[in-house]
Amino acid sequence: MLRRLCRLWASFGRDDRANVAVTFGIVAIPVIVSVGAAIDYSVAVRTKSVLDGIADATSLSTVGQSALAISSSTEQKDAVKFFKAQSALLKTGTISAVKAKVTDSTSGRTAVVTYTAQVPTAFMSIIGLSSITVSGSSTAASATPTYIDFYLLLDNSPSMGVGATPADVATMVANTPDQCAFACHELDTSPNDYYGLAKKLGVTMRIDVVRSATQQLMDTATSTQVIANQFRAAIYTFGSSAASAGLTKIFPLSSSLSSAKTAAANIDLMTVPYQNYASDTDTNFDSALPAINSIIATPGDGSSPSVPQKVLFFVSDGVADANTASCSQPTTPGQDPQTGQTYTRCQEPLDVSWCDSIKARGIKIAVLYTTYLALPTNSWYMTWIDPFNQGPYAPSVNSQIAANMQSCASPGFYFEVSPTDGIAQAMIALFQKAVLAARITR
Repeated sequence: MLRRLCRLWASFGRDDRANVAVTFGIVAIPVIVSVGAAIDYSVAVRTKSVLDGIADATSLSTVGQSALAISSSTEQKDAVKFFKAQSALLKTGTISAVKAKVTDSTSGRTAVVTYTAQVPTAFMSIIGLSSITVSGSSTAASATPTYIDFYLLLDNSPSMGVGATPADVATMVANTPDQCAFACHELDTSPNDYYGLAKKLGVTMRIDVVRSATQQLMDTATSTQVIANQFRAAIYTFGSSAASAGLTKIFPLSSSLSSAKTAAANIDLMTVPYQNYASDTDTNFDSALPAINSIIATPGDGSSPSVPQKVLFFVSDGVADANTASCSQPTTPGQDPQTGQTYTRCQEPLDVSWCDSIKARGIKIAVLYTTYLALPTNSWYMTWIDPFNQGPYAPSVNSQIAANMQSCASPGFYFEVSPTDGIAQAMIALFQKAVLAARITR
């Protein structure tokens, strides 16, 4: 029996039949595990791809246009809620952790969303691996909109009643006995009411163009806003009447730009009680500029509605005409024809020191200089204004009036408008430069 068993064992050892089946049986287990692992890994990759997409959508929504009006802390909480709500729809994974960090700075808003998830396995659990951990992050950033308050100081003194174009000037000269190009808004009767005459003749005055340009500017500001209430505007003139001249509010500082546009329709030429009232001293820069400076609050960096930047739009022909003894270009003393009062009339280019005081506070000044036209048929102009309205004071400036107006402006915020240029286009160009500069410097 023992010998027989030995022979059978020896015979089994020499028999190599069915070895493929045995080998396959031995190898099958790791092969099956490898194929299963590939399937499980493929499911994990697809799950991560979906979660990455959700993370991207979450971070982008946090820095989007509408989100910028919401605080970063609130958006941070909302981002986590959004991610969890979207990922809950998945049936191939479970979120183990999700975090969002939303940061606002002077350069903009940045959002970082990170997550970790567990994807259950179907085959790898055979070897004790019940899930695969996947993780990812998404970062999005956008420039924070700059909040800006715009104050418009519009010269509406009688000199802004000049014809808006050479053709308008020619029409007034041809239809007035003293060949006057100015449509002075005198309240006494004809023939002194050149304002009424201009209306009758269909002449467009500079003040008409300034009014229309201001309204167009409000439309531009509205369409330029990245978020609601990004810009606020206030409108001031030199006064509705020479009898009570002084800084006059047409519209208070407000984010309702549509209301500002409506109010701008009230911009009109300053009225004068009668010819040569107060010796025509109706343009007092030395009063208007300090007054507007006292109204404008201390500017901020524009990073939020509570700290807006401040920009003063100053639109004028640049020639002061006031009753003051302190004058660089004094004229002969004048007398009111009705009261007999004597006035020390001063007609001179803008005193730039008032602008310097405003800029020193961090307020930008955008100057739109409506070129003071030469009036060769006007003897007063030729005697008192023409001497400082000609001669090169700078390479691109042809008068001291223009030179002072340019010096008043913040660097890069000066625009001169000749009769053939568009005041509206110039005002909008200045506005766009102000907005762009605010973005670049932050």
